[in-house]
Amino acid sequence: MTKDEARSLANHWIAAWNAHDLDLILSHYEDAIELTSPAAAQLLGVPDGKVVGKENLRTYFQRGLEAYPELRFNLEDVLAGLNSIVLYYTNQKGTHTGEFMELSAVGKVTRVIAHYSA
Repeated sequence: MTKDEARSLANHWIAAWNAHDLDLILSHYEDAIELTSPAAAQLLGVPDGKVVGKENLRTYFQRGLEAYPELRFNLEDVLAGLNSIVLYYTNQKGTHTGEFMELSAVGKVTRVIAHYSA
């Protein structure tokens, strides 16, 4: 993944979230997505914070959008790896988030591990 490709993916991902467009958000993910997040643990009541599969991801993201109607992300930085990126952003509350995203051969997200500022 080039730096330009990583930046483009990040900008599209942020724009989809800021538009609160669930279908556009989900278009970035593979069907076999696996996401681990402290926010998922809280919103879904699952101790391991793991969401597996695109339909379960849809449910989680829908709950998040409903719980936080003012949700807005501001992209701070993008780190490019070989087949992965890290998005570093802040939300409307000022919380800092780092999301490691592993990508498939077609550039869709297959695995996410999210981290939040304390």
